[in-house]
Amino acid sequence: MKYYNYLPIALLFVTASCSDNQTNNQAETAAPVSVTELKLGSISKYINTTGTALPISETEIKTETAGMYRLQTNPATGRPFKLGDKVKAGQCIIKIEDKEYEYSLSVDVKKINLDIAEQELQSQKSLYEKGGVTLKDVRNSEVSVETARQNYETAQIQLDRMSITAPFDGIITALPHYTSKARIESGSSMVKIMDYSKMYMEINLPESSINEVKPNQKVLITHYTLPYDTINGTIGELSPEISTETRTFQGKLWIDNSKLLLHPGMFVKADIVVDHADSTIVIPKDVVLSNRNRKFVYIVEKNTAIMRDIKTGLEDNDNIEVLEGLKVNDNLVTRGFETLRNESKVKVQK
Repeated sequence: MKYYNYLPIALLFVTASCSDNQTNNQAETAAPVSVTELKLGSISKYINTTGTALPISETEIKTETAGMYRLQTNPATGRPFKLGDKVKAGQCIIKIEDKEYEYSLSVDVKKINLDIAEQELQSQKSLYEKGGVTLKDVRNSEVSVETARQNYETAQIQLDRMSITAPFDGIITALPHYTSKARIESGSSMVKIMDYSKMYMEINLPESSINEVKPNQKVLITHYTLPYDTINGTIGELSPEISTETRTFQGKLWIDNSKLLLHPGMFVKADIVVDHADSTIVIPKDVVLSNRNRKFVYIVEKNTAIMRDIKTGLEDNDNIEVLEGLKVNDNLVTRGFETLRNESKVKVQK
């Protein structure tokens, strides 16, 4: 009987299979990662606060006389004034009519008396130059002119009170309804006007930021109804006093609302820019790993993950500045870094 020795062939087969599996396993263990090539950028440090945006100019006008209510026509629309209409300074919005009161003012008569007094004064001055009257006569005429002028101007002021006019350019934000020609009593609310092209906001800031926040610093204003719009503002006023109860200090900021994106009374977020850096390396905060006092990230070189210790600077809600440890054109791992180790093999995915 013949015996055949199959052992070497079997061993060769097993050895070859193990070698192939090891090669396959090494290829399969290359961790998939995503990278981004680093470029120079900019970053700002913010101190965040919130508050209510209020108009710099607003007024509520009430009647100073009684009379019949007459809402005027807006020349811009050809219709009676209404809520939301823009008005110009000096524009008449409402008139209060009372013929008896107007007659009692005798504005026209008092204007005529002023004209007569002024003519008499000119005549007296002419005669005085010729020696026809004394200086006392001229002075008496001057007194008569001033008295007539005061009487006329007082009557005119009283008559003007019967017209409700805009004291500044703005928008009608309140306009109580009254029936036309209905009698309105003195002291009734007529109209509310706001100019909110410029606004302000009162703020309270933590004691820890008192040496960082300064007047004229830039402020970025946002509101949840304006997800794609940021409105500019500046720090206007700051109090040096720290509240012993809240450990905060007060301030006021100005808001440029020339596009009228904000509305009076909106609760907004304000990001005060207390520091800024240009032409610096900026990376996402969530790719930074830490171990005790050590901060590090991973970059890719020749399909190998390299651990880089970094020193950081400014940071905002999403990003952080890298002062040391990275350079322009480094390929920073932005996905798949959680399980990496130094010199791990990686496969970069697009």
